[in-house]
Amino acid sequence: MTEYAWSPIEDLPVDWSKLASSELEGLSVVWQEQQARMEQLEGVQQFNVRLRREWSIETGIIENLYSIDRGTTALLIDKGLEASLINHDATDMPADLVVAILRDQEDALEGLFDFICQRRELSTAYIKELHAAMTRHQSSVIGMDGLGRLCEIELIRGEYKKLANNPTRIGDNLVHEYCPAVHVASEMDRLVELHHLHMQEQVPPEVEAAWLHHRFTQIHPFQDGNGRMARILASLVFLRARGFPLLINRDLRDRYITVCEQADAGDLAPMVNLFAEVQKKTFIKVLSISETVLHDREPLQQMLAAVKDRLMTKKVKDEKQKQVVFETAGALVKIANRKLREVAEQLLPSLKAINSDYGDFVDVNDEHNAFWFKGQIIDVAKKYQYYADTRMYSAWVRLKIQETRQVDLVVAFHSLGYEFSGVVAALAYVEYRQHNEDGDVSAEGPYPLAEQAFQFAYSEPTDKVTERFGGWIDQVILAGLDQWRRSL
Repeated sequence: MTEYAWSPIEDLPVDWSKLASSELEGLSVVWQEQQARMEQLEGVQQFNVRLRREWSIETGIIENLYSIDRGTTALLIDKGLEASLINHDATDMPADLVVAILRDQEDALEGLFDFICQRRELSTAYIKELHAAMTRHQSSVIGMDGLGRLCEIELIRGEYKKLANNPTRIGDNLVHEYCPAVHVASEMDRLVELHHLHMQEQVPPEVEAAWLHHRFTQIHPFQDGNGRMARILASLVFLRARGFPLLINRDLRDRYITVCEQADAGDLAPMVNLFAEVQKKTFIKVLSISETVLHDREPLQQMLAAVKDRLMTKKVKDEKQKQVVFETAGALVKIANRKLREVAEQLLPSLKAINSDYGDFVDVNDEHNAFWFKGQIIDVAKKYQYYADTRMYSAWVRLKIQETRQVDLVVAFHSLGYEFSGVVAALAYVEYRQHNEDGDVSAEGPYPLAEQAFQFAYSEPTDKVTERFGGWIDQVILAGLDQWRRSL
């Protein structure tokens, strides 16, 4: 029985502009402004090296090409792709072969940077080159013989498939059909042709990356390695837009499979959203890297002159960005305050009906209590893998519930990164405080209330930010109340 029947690839939907992420666009503008300066920093250079190593490892893991435990993965990312770092029980293949495959994948990714610098256009010939490079040390693939039995067959590198490669799902024997071998060449030509048209139309990278990834997997032009190739083509789109390689790791595997299936059913939006989210997280991480002083790069007088020029330019630019993004942040604080007060008003009668000593209220920061919750804010931001700068900008709104304990539902706003870059973040958490008989206070939490923090850049229109924030704060409040309910 056929689960998915193949059909020729389709162009982007007519309303493709609605799929774009205004949040990612705003962060991309900030990163491009910072890029020339930050790419010279040692911390950013190391971040890029580690990101490429992680991509090279994870892209094969989610395809079950090999397995590497998490501890060894962290070691390889930190120290380099070396067989001596892999214990015999850390993987399911010989360490030398695993590292050879990892290096092939890393080399293929590195090759994209040269390809982009040379301003070459994507072609079917280059796609074949990428496949050959990525599978250089992969000699075989599991296939099916004429009697329908699984067997190991030679992998043809850099050439389109000669036979069907339709997988059958274990358990229900449903078949997922890919493009028949006879149509692969024409479908790949059309894929590349449409991609060029999209580049001319300036389709946003998250939309084009998702479209190119999905349509490529519909064709499935090679015997093996199609998933890895789809992700490297998506990475190519992001790198052309001065972004980062698309890192889909093992923790995202289930969600990644789900959005692929949704795209098969005709809905590309979930894949666009996932790709935008992954790219956004990478932007946030790199913008949170602190600057380091670069010694001995210039004579002292030249260095001092350069510092003065930069400070003057940065002061003017920062002041303009601060005015815009902090005004937007102020509008979001008012929204959070209003919504939490609405909840408090509805909740208060129920609390009083149970016990007259119970109650709730909403408060906001002022000059006397601005430092409250600083430790909790920094702690939660670390879980989201960014640095919360509460010196440049800080505001919070709290719903305080008093029952047998004190329950704090806090929404906090702050500048993002060690250096001001025009980005403000908001996070939310719940924390419980219990007064013990001996007078001591014990705290439980903070527990983050969203999968990710809310971020916005000065370059994103305020109406877009407030629209996104409205949905985010509603989910946060529900999550906070549910967390409290489950703790009772």
